[in-house]
Amino acid sequence: MEEPSLQLLLVVISLLSCTTNQASLTVSPSSSQMFEGESVSLSCEEDDSSAGWTLRRNTTRETRTQCGPDWGRNAGSSCKISLIIPEDSGVYWCESREGATSNSISITVTGGPVILQSPVLPVMEGEDLTLTCKTKTSSNLPAGFYKDGSFFRTEPAGHMTIHHVSRSDEGLYKCNISSVGESPPSWVSVTGKSPPTSPSSPDSFPPPSVLWSAASVGVLIGIVQLVVLVLLVRRCVRRKRKAVDAGDDDNTDDITYTDVQIARNLQVPIRRSRESDPATIYSGVRTTDVSYGQMAIKEMKSNRKRESPAEPEVLYSSLRKT
Repeated sequence: MEEPSLQLLLVVISLLSCTTNQASLTVSPSSSQMFEGESVSLSCEEDDSSAGWTLRRNTTRETRTQCGPDWGRNAGSSCKISLIIPEDSGVYWCESREGATSNSISITVTGGPVILQSPVLPVMEGEDLTLTCKTKTSSNLPAGFYKDGSFFRTEPAGHMTIHHVSRSDEGLYKCNISSVGESPPSWVSVTGKSPPTSPSSPDSFPPPSVLWSAASVGVLIGIVQLVVLVLLVRRCVRRKRKAVDAGDDDNTDDITYTDVQIARNLQVPIRRSRESDPATIYSGVRTTDVSYGQMAIKEMKSNRKRESPAEPEVLYSSLRKT
């Protein structure tokens, strides 16, 4: 009966011991905005090539489509779009055969004259954020920068740097070059401190699927604890049941006979004969065992002629406890 539970416990432990393969999506050129007609390469940098990572995207026209003849050239875990168009604007990510996902990247393609180059991945708190307002031919023109629809400041060279960013710097940014045009808006995310292993590399930011994996491990640990608790309870109940069964086997009906004879004159020997006892009293009390008590009282011998003995009086009394 305990084997299935033990097998389940082993399966859960094996799941906990398995490492989750992850992939990180990168894009080249590294920008969240691109001009129409540019060439873009997206790659799933994977920990294990056997996971079979595939690039997918969501756009205004399609959902969860993978890289293929319709919009890209697939090369293993990479995808290249030779001539990107505004209809390619959307969210891109990597997905394995098992359904695991990487970080996602939002790409905006514009046919306008100005774009805002901003990081494609979240910026760590404490790092510097650089935004560049550029045209197809230049990236050094004076530009005004806006955050959440409000004017932020003007930079003469078209580059704006925010030092030691914090969560308050997170928002929707765009730029404008006088007499040229305005860029589409792009969302800039700011996240917590980077891991100690690579504090200065934005590409090493753990993908959102890591959070899901951590939650899954917590759930599996809870399942293991529940299984162990169930096994302990079952074992305790089984031991108690065995103890009760063993006690029932020992409780057989025992019969005890006790003969007590009292003579009025101790000098007269007592004959231990049940047939000649003139007075016999039987008393019994029954619970789970049966006991009989017998008491015989003999008259003292005398010279007188013994009268014919009377019929022995027998008294039965019993008590039964149910």
